[in-house]
Amino acid sequence: MAAMGIPTVWIGSASGDLELPAAILDGTEGLVVGTSILNIWTEKADIVADHYAMLAKAHPDRLLLGFGVGHRDPVEKVTGRRWERPVEVLLDYLDTLDELGVPRSDQALAALGPRMLEIASRRTLGALPYLVTPEHTRRAREIMGPGALLAPEQMVVLDTDPGSARTVARQSLTPYLRLPNYANNLRRLGFTDADLAGSGSDRLVDAVVAWGDLDTVLGRIAEHQQAGADHVAVQVLTSTPTQLPLAQWGRLAGAIHSPASP
Repeated sequence: MAAMGIPTVWIGSASGDLELPAAILDGTEGLVVGTSILNIWTEKADIVADHYAMLAKAHPDRLLLGFGVGHRDPVEKVTGRRWERPVEVLLDYLDTLDELGVPRSDQALAALGPRMLEIASRRTLGALPYLVTPEHTRRAREIMGPGALLAPEQMVVLDTDPGSARTVARQSLTPYLRLPNYANNLRRLGFTDADLAGSGSDRLVDAVVAWGDLDTVLGRIAEHQQAGADHVAVQVLTSTPTQLPLAQWGRLAGAIHSPASP
């Protein structure tokens, strides 16, 4: 990835021992690794802090720890613990990281709503919003102010056919529509229950997944940047989700680094 000119790789579901980030950091030079996210209910702060200390010493300025509160049903099924007062649990978790010496400049939060965005800007480097639109990025920047990191995620499908592109998009998008955190955030952005029903309306799919040719996808990334994003995490979707989209990554990286790109 570094050879493609990709500066940062985001790991969608990391473990507290940071085993995968460690392998990537050890095997590359210069590539920054971000966890997006470490779940505060399942990954113990002391374990994260211990492994962070070792990696930060070996690979300074190359690891960003993204944390999030997760979602009620998955958390309760995995932990057997009630998903109560998530904001309080998060603040306690951040306090523990502070006490264990994890610098706030190497932490970020998976934040969507105003309260979480404010906490992200006040207690960490910034926010990693997922499943959002450029309008959300604009609102988030207003809440967080100019100094905090704002790094939204953008799903993309490099396919100009509406039918096949939306089919691929829905394969990844649909499960998230059943999670209240995401559904409520999309409602705040003006989407209706009809948009959220089933596998999502075309209006919703087109708003949260950028599909089309390279220029169309780059245009959506530019919209986030114009709305206040410092960095856009691009998630490439394909019809074979178990395979790394190396060809698509290469095309995007080449276009992003072209002088003609937005």
